[in-house]
Amino acid sequence: MRQFLKFSVVGASGFIVNFFVFTLLQRFDPHHAEPLHYDGLYTIGFFAGGVSNYYLNRIWTFRSTGHVLREGAQFLGVSSIAWAVGLGISYLFAPLLGHGHKLWLVATAAGIFVNFFLNKYWTFRHTQ
Repeated sequence: MRQFLKFSVVGASGFIVNFFVFTLLQRFDPHHAEPLHYDGLYTIGFFAGGVSNYYLNRIWTFRSTGHVLREGAQFLGVSSIAWAVGLGISYLFAPLLGHGHKLWLVATAAGIFVNFFLNKYWTFRHTQ
C-alpha cells in the first residue's frame, strides 16, 4: 500500500508534467482539435510525464539499484501499454467528449492501475 501511495504521488507529478506539455503544445497547434493532432499531442505529453515518473519511481517509490537501462526499457514498455490503453479509451470516448482536456483526463486515468501493477511486478520486481 505504501508503494502504491508513493507511486500515486509520483504519478500526480507526471500527470502535471503531461498536462502542462499537452496544454502548451495545444496552444501552439491550430489543428489540435483534429484526431491526428490530438494523438500526437497526447503522445508527447504522455511520454514527457513518463520520463519524470521513471526517474522519481526509480529513486523514491521503489528505491531501485537495478540496471538503469534495463529498467528504463521495461518502464518504457509498460508506459507504451498504458499509452495504448489511453489511446484506445480516447477513440471510444472522443465522440462523447471531443478532443480536448476532458478526453485527455479520461484517457490518462485509464492507464494508472495497469501502469502501477506492471511496473511493480515486472520493472521493479527485484525491489520487493
